[in-house]
Amino acid sequence: MPLADSLRRPLRDLRISVTDRCNFRCRYCMPREHFDADHEFLAREDILTYEEITKIASTLMPLGLAKLRITGGEPLMRKDIVKLVRMLRDLNGDVDLAMTTNGVLLKRHAASLKDAGLDRVTVSLDALDTDLFQSMGDTHHSPEEVMAGVDAALEVGLQVKVNMVVQRNVNESQVVPIAAFCFERNIIPRFIEFMDVGSTNQWELDSVVSGEDIRSLLAQTYGEVNTVSPDHPSDVAKRWKTEQGHMFGLIQSVTAPFCGDCSRARISANGSMYTCLFANEGHDLRAMLRFGANATDIEAAIRTIWTARKDRYSEGRKEHKEPKPKIEMSFIGG
Repeated sequence: MPLADSLRRPLRDLRISVTDRCNFRCRYCMPREHFDADHEFLAREDILTYEEITKIASTLMPLGLAKLRITGGEPLMRKDIVKLVRMLRDLNGDVDLAMTTNGVLLKRHAASLKDAGLDRVTVSLDALDTDLFQSMGDTHHSPEEVMAGVDAALEVGLQVKVNMVVQRNVNESQVVPIAAFCFERNIIPRFIEFMDVGSTNQWELDSVVSGEDIRSLLAQTYGEVNTVSPDHPSDVAKRWKTEQGHMFGLIQSVTAPFCGDCSRARISANGSMYTCLFANEGHDLRAMLRFGANATDIEAAIRTIWTARKDRYSEGRKEHKEPKPKIEMSFIGG
């Protein structure tokens, strides 16, 4: 029987962070002044093993879980990540199994990920202009490396989506070029409003480019755009279609919150369960696993956590008078 929270939202989507490390230092996620050489990342023994991750995922399969997403940090930095993909696929041949990545290492791994049972990759790409790409990601990598990863994923038969975080006075100029890059490949780009995730990205409302403004930018090039019905109420990206038949999505957590349909839980790399992207505390499942909890024990704990869930952070953003510390996105995945 599907598991529902206190607001009757089902748990359909589990996002599993496999590492808190990344090979980028994106300003909106892991700014270098907070994640520099002195930053203490998780020790190896503190990170969930693949067997522990699989055990958690297996307990949720009978409760209505439909999607599993592997995230990070950058998940392709985790050693033998293909092994985890295969283990999760072996749990259930029908579950939607995806990965979010910055794409730099994707060309190297695309074929093995597909062979192991991965269905989809979502690639983060915030600019095609090299200088802007490297500035936003605080990286020496290039957008061409990411584009090569996208093409490699398509070539082996993986479904691909591209995510772009749009920030005012930073990369609005890249909305149309990234849309064109995706449309040429029959990929759905998804444009994301800059969110106040974590406590280190210097978020402010004036930096948000609204979904309405992004639609206007695209309409100037592609003409009238019209809404497309979602596949499921919990889909976070509201889809639109151009006159030419190209599809794109808008993720508007700031200007059009979707808390009421949120069906996502997150497991951090060190085994805590979070019921909201903007949470300030999690629920430790790793300790249970390492003290010998069986599948029934883990299921009972998750039931208790989820049924008590009341999170609606984005819908109440304006009511938060004083900012509260929040878990960094690099720790629990986007």
